[in-house]
Amino acid sequence: MLFVSTEPLSAAQLAEALQVDVSDVEQAMNALEARLDSGSGLQLMRVAGGYQLCTRPEFADYCSIILQPVRKKLSKAALETLAVIAYRQPCTQPEIEAVRGVCVDGVIKTLIDRGLIKEAGRKPTPGRPILYATTPEFLEYFGLNDISELPDIDELAVDEIKALKARKDLFEAAGASGGHAGEGTEAATENDGRAQPEAEQ
Repeated sequence: MLFVSTEPLSAAQLAEALQVDVSDVEQAMNALEARLDSGSGLQLMRVAGGYQLCTRPEFADYCSIILQPVRKKLSKAALETLAVIAYRQPCTQPEIEAVRGVCVDGVIKTLIDRGLIKEAGRKPTPGRPILYATTPEFLEYFGLNDISELPDIDELAVDEIKALKARKDLFEAAGASGGHAGEGTEAATENDGRAQPEAEQ
């Protein structure tokens, strides 16, 4: 069943199909995972609250020779909007736009069409704006079991600050180096200017 399914299957779905208890399915999944980990090219992944058979990452290059990617990549704007929704869900469009600083009408429509976000009710404030949240397809797209597996946003902020500081230090070092090089060039020019009359004599 896992082999032929294109989507993750939950323990409850498998138990219902096989007419067994959920605990029996979970026990069988643990045994299957251990068996695959002993040298198989496949692995059992826990994705979006379910189970899915996947090829191991080390064999991705071989699979890509045969398989063509069918999933269109998300634009930078879509990824940024999706990130805001994922970390702040449920949230409204004005709240998303306040973070991004741009209108996200078209991006939200794209994300809904792709099945990555959904309407999650309305906020009890004037105008009752629509709330948006991520979907199981979002978890599957990014290979997550649940939202708790999202990277810690504070750690991401620290990493970004470190990266910005590193770039700043690099630019300052390059500027200092360029200044010394310029002084050397000017000195060489002056020397050339003095040496030429001597040669003419």
